[in-house]
Amino acid sequence: MDYTQHFDNPPERLNTNSAKWDQLQKLFGTEDVLPLWVADMDFAAPQPVQEALKKSAEHGVVGYSFQSEAYYRALREWMKNKHGWEIEDEWVVFTPGVVTALNFAVQTFTDHGDKVVIQTPVYPPFYSVVTGHGREVVENPLKQQENGEYVMDLEQLEQALSGENVKMLILCSPHNPVGRVWTREELERVDELCAKHNIIVVSDEIHGDLVFEPNRHIPYPMLSEQAKNRSIICTAPSKTFNIAGLNTSNVIIPNQELRDAFALKINNFGVGHISQFGAVATEAAYTHGEEWLEQCMRYMRANMEYVQQYIAEHLPEVSVYLPEATYLMWLDFRKLGMEQADLVSFLLHKARVALNDGRAFGTAGEGYMRLNVACSRKMLEEAMDRLALAIRDWREAPQQTAERENSLQQ
Repeated sequence: MDYTQHFDNPPERLNTNSAKWDQLQKLFGTEDVLPLWVADMDFAAPQPVQEALKKSAEHGVVGYSFQSEAYYRALREWMKNKHGWEIEDEWVVFTPGVVTALNFAVQTFTDHGDKVVIQTPVYPPFYSVVTGHGREVVENPLKQQENGEYVMDLEQLEQALSGENVKMLILCSPHNPVGRVWTREELERVDELCAKHNIIVVSDEIHGDLVFEPNRHIPYPMLSEQAKNRSIICTAPSKTFNIAGLNTSNVIIPNQELRDAFALKINNFGVGHISQFGAVATEAAYTHGEEWLEQCMRYMRANMEYVQQYIAEHLPEVSVYLPEATYLMWLDFRKLGMEQADLVSFLLHKARVALNDGRAFGTAGEGYMRLNVACSRKMLEEAMDRLALAIRDWREAPQQTAERENSLQQ
């Protein structure tokens, strides 16, 4: 099936209780903006997923359910075929979302006052899942190269991991918002350091399926036996197939001791399960969604290349590194010389585009904004034209002011 028309003409989302589209006034103070912020595709889920949901709903009974052998098989086959990782059914623990899993991992494997390392700039909940439970964040800032690419500061990482009461590293792999797919060499060094300092690794791999060739996502437990035995891997079909509203995550924990402790914690809070519809959609997506995903990835890559080329040709004040994964682009606006609050206001009220504020990703996000390209090309073109017009007016403003002042003096 050719999904191109589906991507070019996505469903209307206004008045559907869409967090992305229907809260613009509440979140941004205006509705006159194009929403290119939260990591949520505008595309309809794959047809097999829609059909599976309809069939389940038409049955009419939505009672207590459990995950079938077909569900586990779909998950196993997806991980094996997509990433070369052979998992076992008993390794899987269910949560209603990756952020939920991160919260409970922090509660399970650290104590009040302990420290958790994160690599910034990073997905905002990485901060709140730590500080919200009385733990302390230790930052390991990524280093940005001259070409815009980010790399790990492994020397500083060892310093961070060796600190007193440091118990955990929350890894973002692939990384949101900078779009890096960590290499085997980088991850192996992380593994060595974490083993050396007795650190548990919680790896958020929710974007692991959204990797552009020739890059390859490596699930953390595949690095070594020690990595396998000291890690919690957070996965979900939500970003891959745009089904985040079904609140379904598969947390994969090979080590039984860690798994039992995690499962006990989430079950004590009554959240160790997923909904019937979430399970049905996940099974269908992992079994029949590959064709849709391949076409979607090509479409989004073309969108990214369009943005990069447009910026290179029309916006010398902006720069961007082409991501290796995700459908998110990390735009560098520092050449505009604006304070962050002024930059956010400028983009909202002059360019009329709603992006994610770089400050939400940490202090390293000052001067940056995150752009979501999982939308129609037409909408993206409109957004880039709005941005170019706003920056052109900003660029010409000093000259116009100078001309008025000269005219008054004459």
